[in-house]
Amino acid sequence: MNLTLKIWRQKDANDKGKMVDYKVADISEHMSFLEMMDVLNEQLVNSGEEPIAFDHDCREGICGMCSMYINGEAHGPDRGITTCQLHMRMFKDGDTITIEPFRAAAFPVIKDLVVDRTSFERIQQAGGYISVNTSGNTQDANSIPISKHAADQAMDAATCIGCGACVATCKNSSAMLFVGAKVSQYALLPQGQVEAADRVKNMVAQMDLEGFGNCTNTGACEIECPKGISLDNIARMNRELIKASI
Repeated sequence: MNLTLKIWRQKDANDKGKMVDYKVADISEHMSFLEMMDVLNEQLVNSGEEPIAFDHDCREGICGMCSMYINGEAHGPDRGITTCQLHMRMFKDGDTITIEPFRAAAFPVIKDLVVDRTSFERIQQAGGYISVNTSGNTQDANSIPISKHAADQAMDAATCIGCGACVATCKNSSAMLFVGAKVSQYALLPQGQVEAADRVKNMVAQMDLEGFGNCTNTGACEIECPKGISLDNIARMNRELIKASI
């Protein structure tokens, strides 16, 4: 395939940035999207130009780092996948592909397609954990009975990889799906009950402090989430917050 790529280029956080057009040729439909980007970067390096900066690590849909906004969709025109799992067979010969970083005030651009998502880490640090007494009297986790339904729901919430597609997709740049998932994975388990009230209040407060918007129940976040995190987690977070507040 021969493609035209319109890619956001930005030298650093203070640069205004702009879209730049590139041509790539002989792209196999079996390549992943990141492999296509590798071909372009090799082409740029060989011609003495600055390669395009983009995040990637596992390339297996696990880490969530490879976040790109492709043709107006977080992670591109497919469902249940991250950018590294997107294949070029989703495009046609001669297509023009627009590639941008995730756009949100709480995700400032570092360079090109790389954004700073440490706001998610600060939300996690505010309460997304369980404090464990390691004095020697700790109860074995396997001895605590948990219903299959609750365990499955907690595991479903825990599959969130924190890629930020929900934020990039939401018209308000809301992080409520992410925070809802992180609250839910503990709220559903007995181990998480001890700190439940402080957890949800602290995480929601940090989310607001980071500048994320509010949820307006559009549902785009669930559709674009590569792990299919349910909107039920937002409802659960709201219930937990109300309980903690009273």
